[in-house]
Amino acid sequence: MKTAESRRFRSVELCAGAGAQALGLEQAGFDPVLLIDSKADACFTIDLNRPQWDVICMDIAHFHPSERPEILGVDLVSGGLPRVKSPATVGRAEDTEERGVLRAAIALAHAIRPKAVLLENVPDLVESPDFATDRSWIETRLSNAGYRWSWRVLNAAAFGVSQNRSSGFLVALQDPYFSRFSWPEPNESPPPTVGQVLGPSMSANGWPGAERWIKGADRIAPALVGGSDRRGGADLGPTGTKKAWATLGVNGNSLGDDPPGADFPADGQPKLTIEQAAKIQSFPQEWSFFGGKTSRYRQIGHAMPPPLASALGRAISAALRG
Repeated sequence: MKTAESRRFRSVELCAGAGAQALGLEQAGFDPVLLIDSKADACFTIDLNRPQWDVICMDIAHFHPSERPEILGVDLVSGGLPRVKSPATVGRAEDTEERGVLRAAIALAHAIRPKAVLLENVPDLVESPDFATDRSWIETRLSNAGYRWSWRVLNAAAFGVSQNRSSGFLVALQDPYFSRFSWPEPNESPPPTVGQVLGPSMSANGWPGAERWIKGADRIAPALVGGSDRRGGADLGPTGTKKAWATLGVNGNSLGDDPPGADFPADGQPKLTIEQAAKIQSFPQEWSFFGGKTSRYRQIGHAMPPPLASALGRAISAALRG
């Protein structure tokens, strides 16, 4: 006989990416009935790691829940959505697309009528006056569908991730459950440093500078930046972010193919590999990524760290269990 604590829940994942948020939610008791993403490489990544998950590769704006009636009334609709820009700076076509995805996600939640909704985006969507119109539109739609909601900015570092990564969150629940919801509390212990996370891989190929590097990488990382599909290759972000990586002993101008070896200068600055970037994002070591180097890095950089998704999932599941 299943106890309330062992009960598992059903979810739908929008803009699923490489599956990081769904993975964290799986650890918290949510099994996805359906995952949707518009990027083929991301869909293949999910299929590599969770072949039993049902993935549709399409734009969520073109998906109609009536095509999959089994998803109606699931426990949770969740998604890490493309980063919206302030209305004051909107001008590029992709900015309009990102806001369109946000509205499509709310419309799908309205149509699917889950018990709970979890959406992740930029902190400004939660805090900035520039987004007041967006928040008002979202709240009106949720209220009309019988939900109550809460906004919050959370930093992944507070949940064990070696990264200064803040995100904005919306959690909405139907009335019977909302009063039981509490945002997750930060971990009592500090997150591991970059040196602690990457030390074993930096040492693996006999690099003589590994010990010195580990001691110097004594802080958490800046946020990994996935970048835009329309611009640039795989690097660790804008100039300021690259400078922050340099203080940790990392060359952020591009990605490396392998950790430094015995012939790499002891005082050199190695480049992160795809696998090391995934470690910083707290993906499990066995999680594989499909595609070329730039595509794989973007999947990692755009992901929600699974430990943060898991913490949020536990908070939502506690409210649903009562």
